[in-house]
Amino acid sequence: RLKPFSRLQVILQHLKTCKHIDSAAEVLLEKKGGAGIITLNRPKALNALNLSMIQQIYPQIKTWEQDPETFLIIIKGTGGKAFCAGGDIRAITDAGKVGDRLAQDFFREEYTLNNAIGTCKKPYVALIDGITMGGGVGLSVHGHFRVATEKTLFAMPETAIGLFPDVGGGYFLPRLSGRIGYYLALTGFRLKGRDVLKAGIATHFVESEKLPDLEKDLIALKSPSKENIADLLNSYHVKCKIDQGKEFVLDEHMEKINSLFSANSMEEIVQKLKQDGSPFAIKQLETINKMSPTSLKMTLRQLREGASMSLQDVLTMEYRLSQACMRGHDFYEGVRAVLIDKDQSPRWKPAALEEVSDEFVDNCFKPLGDNDLKL
Repeated sequence: RLKPFSRLQVILQHLKTCKHIDSAAEVLLEKKGGAGIITLNRPKALNALNLSMIQQIYPQIKTWEQDPETFLIIIKGTGGKAFCAGGDIRAITDAGKVGDRLAQDFFREEYTLNNAIGTCKKPYVALIDGITMGGGVGLSVHGHFRVATEKTLFAMPETAIGLFPDVGGGYFLPRLSGRIGYYLALTGFRLKGRDVLKAGIATHFVESEKLPDLEKDLIALKSPSKENIADLLNSYHVKCKIDQGKEFVLDEHMEKINSLFSANSMEEIVQKLKQDGSPFAIKQLETINKMSPTSLKMTLRQLREGASMSLQDVLTMEYRLSQACMRGHDFYEGVRAVLIDKDQSPRWKPAALEEVSDEFVDNCFKPLGDNDLKL
């Protein structure tokens, strides 16, 4: 039998050799060939993003960005169900209720990470297989390449929990074609599979079971340029026949979406939907009526302003909004109704759009002085 001391040495040695491949770790960071690989590893929590994961991913991206031997960065999730279902909302709620710093730190560090992805000098490839919502969108959409599969389920469902489509939603959503981004942001509509590509959120579409091969081929590329990586992704994309002939799920409604969601205020959008009266419009009204009126007004303004801002300015604006939500009522009530008690009956305050004053919304956008996000 090993003496206790030498047994400890063996254990320590073992830990040293597998420091990156600890299956209990919430995020795995490995270097394979010329690729830095980030694996979100909380399959039971659908790879929801928490602060400790953000604090591991950010410095690693910065390190790989400077490393001449790293040519690209790949991010993916484990478990087969989700890439990343969002931020760890429960933890933020608990913190916000008691005035814990986490409610400030989480958003600050998450948005700093979103910016690092958006400005990354190395090609960044997100394999968005499975559920990709909220925080998971922030980990992927700002990178160069987003590979969707038939299992991808995209949504920005924040208005249903008294939040707003953050993580740079104010940047990428108004830049989608027509008014799709406004529609997705206000209603939380879910896009599946190839529709995520057709909406302009993904750049490529590949069969889910082909992703391990794609990853191997990406890793095997010898000092590739962005063009080499694009060519490889394209070669997989072209071969994928799933849902190839299907038309975009929103195609038949695009004309209505573009006209109904181009109004300047939430009240006007609601008015237009009521006047339209089509089954599609009535369905959108029903959805919007369930959302936090405060969130809806905040979101519409966020997208209208974000349309002409840089990603950095959008994230700075969104940080102000995040802190306004932490100070308010609806976020805690939305999380209670949707995630904790699951009664799906949030009692919003104010309960109607008309009761959310312009002055209140203006206040949400005000600078935070020394507490502003600095990028």
